[in-house]
Amino acid sequence: MSERMKKPMRTRRMYSIWVAALVVMQLLAACAYRVSTPAPLPPDPDPEDREAYTIGVTDVLRISVWKNPELEVTVPVRPDGMISFPLLDDVHAEGLKVTELKDVISRELAEFIVAPDVTVIVVEMNSQFVSVIGAVLKNGRVPISRDLRVVEAIALSGGFTTFANKRKIRIVRRGKNGEEVEYRFDYDAYIKGRAPGSNIVLKNGDTIIVPL
Repeated sequence: MSERMKKPMRTRRMYSIWVAALVVMQLLAACAYRVSTPAPLPPDPDPEDREAYTIGVTDVLRISVWKNPELEVTVPVRPDGMISFPLLDDVHAEGLKVTELKDVISRELAEFIVAPDVTVIVVEMNSQFVSVIGAVLKNGRVPISRDLRVVEAIALSGGFTTFANKRKIRIVRRGKNGEEVEYRFDYDAYIKGRAPGSNIVLKNGDTIIVPL
């Protein structure tokens, strides 16, 4: 093949490579845009819409029976979802609401006590938590014992490290269908009063990422 014929072929090959590279770059840019685009901030939960607490593994419960002090116990929910209780041995607790567990214990105790009046209190809500990772002093889990917000979760993690990027904090939340939703939080703007409403209430399983 003559050098004159090879030159147009090389030109067409280079053009094809350039077009393919451009397409790949556009696809990567589109993917990056989809991943990094934050979702609109969620509103604060309405107290009337909040669901009753669901008992989980590692929670600690205090259970008492009126006029039966020997039946008052403070017990953890074991990894198998069970608790130990006098007279009843093992009782399944994981996944139940407090009122549901109260009904279960009352029903089973009725075999031994007339009209048992049972009280169940969650004294440690260890199964509900958020994770805080990145440029904070203590990476790990922060238990949710009430309405926990972003600033408080970071404070409970020891606060920021020296070179933390406080303006690009991300809150990653898994939706009902397994998809991830990402919110953004600018700590400096919030502290200066420029971002009211951005210090959102966290949900169980949220992950706060503080970049450098």
